[in-house]
Amino acid sequence: MATSAAAAVQDEPATKFAKDQLKAIIERIERLEEEKKTISDDIRDVYAEAKGNGYDTKALRTIVRMRKQDANERAEQETILETYMQALGML
Repeated sequence: MATSAAAAVQDEPATKFAKDQLKAIIERIERLEEEKKTISDDIRDVYAEAKGNGYDTKALRTIVRMRKQDANERAEQETILETYMQALGML
């Protein structure tokens, strides 16, 4: 019975296409994950190099994050931060 069930579920064209498409998607994701890991390793190496040259990596990460932001968004966040720091007597 298992043999006849397997024969009944023989790859029809639509089923085969869906399986092939799914496999291709999974393989693309796996390749991209590998590339992402390689890039992450490269970024970590650059931060290690910067640290070796005496730069503060925490400050570098903050600057990189800030440069990604829109200038208006960054100014708004800095204003809020300054307001909070004043309220806490930190300025």
